[in-house]
Amino acid sequence: MIRNYLLIAWKVLLRRKFFTFVSLFGITFTIVVLLVVTALLDHIFAPHYPESNLGRTLGVYAVVQQGDQSKRTGFAGYTLLERALRQLENVEQTAIIQAQNKVASYQDDGRKLELFLKRTDDAFWRIMTFDFLEGGPFSASDYEQARPVAVINQSTAAEMFGERSALGQSIDVDNQQFRVVGVVRDVPFLRVLPYSDVWVPLTTSRGEQWREGLSGSLFGIVLAHDHSDFPRLKREFAGRVAQLPIPDKEFKTVRAELRTLFEFVALDLFEIGDTSRLRMVIAVLALMFMALPAINLINLNLSRIMERLSEIGVRKAFGATSPTLIGQFLVENVVLTLVGGAAGLLFAGLVLSALNNSGFIPSAAFSLNFRIFGWGLLLTLVFAVVSGIYPAWRMSRLHPIEALKGDSR
Repeated sequence: MIRNYLLIAWKVLLRRKFFTFVSLFGITFTIVVLLVVTALLDHIFAPHYPESNLGRTLGVYAVVQQGDQSKRTGFAGYTLLERALRQLENVEQTAIIQAQNKVASYQDDGRKLELFLKRTDDAFWRIMTFDFLEGGPFSASDYEQARPVAVINQSTAAEMFGERSALGQSIDVDNQQFRVVGVVRDVPFLRVLPYSDVWVPLTTSRGEQWREGLSGSLFGIVLAHDHSDFPRLKREFAGRVAQLPIPDKEFKTVRAELRTLFEFVALDLFEIGDTSRLRMVIAVLALMFMALPAINLINLNLSRIMERLSEIGVRKAFGATSPTLIGQFLVENVVLTLVGGAAGLLFAGLVLSALNNSGFIPSAAFSLNFRIFGWGLLLTLVFAVVSGIYPAWRMSRLHPIEALKGDSR
């Protein structure tokens, strides 16, 4: 029976090519937009290079100090991270990372390069999974001794040294001289924590002010043994922060929490009560975006039914039941939508490839993996059922005599 439904569906789609084209265009466009947005969200929040351990990582992304008359919100300070985050028990690694800064690098030939510089500690390299093309990361000894060493990405290496090896070369970054000890594959710009062009030890920072204060320009990240450790680590960190003395008398309380990146975006940036609500908001927006083309497809499907009234009347007169007719029409609509979904998947891949090659987002690495393909397939099937169920129901309710007369009431 399914085979017959598929054959009928194919014949029907070829019968009115214009209607089929309009339907496919609407479906394809909708699926392309949804897949591109899904790929963007996956690119930011899912484990990808070099944050392959993102599923086991928690971070301190913001600190809030509150007083009677004032409030200060910003990144974390070294004192808070050293006294609260580094003291957490039973974790694999804890790292302190400075927010990247845009700096100048002057070359021997007079060129000026604008680069992103990130200062961090040696544990950063054990949490992240960078691909080293040359050399390796700076060591704990380099960090403790404040040695002027640097890791650079492959684009910076090519810009500075061409095809020559970058290892051992001296580079000028932010009016400081560093010796290159490693070259890594470029990091996508939207990977906020690891992204940079140059990485150097945090201890090479000028002066000692960066070591002071509960707020500053730093992030802290911790790599747990397992996702199940998250509740314990969050409670322990919150307790340690609550016990910290507040040096600035202007403030009475300090608040900082360990969060996943998605929790930080939901709770701190969008001020949504919990991550499930943000997921619900994203799902509702996706369904709302699908609603308009679905309504248009419903109208097109109703038009197709009007042209097939005599066929429906004959089939009902020969005993075709309502469930049989509904099943046939839904199969036709699923076939149409799956063809549009396949085209949408193809065009989404082309759009993402164009974004990767455009340079609009530095070092972008958008892709269509199995996770995104699964979401695309689910959205396609939902689209097919939603846009086909009402026309199929209308068709099944037609009386044989009325249908043979061309009456669609």
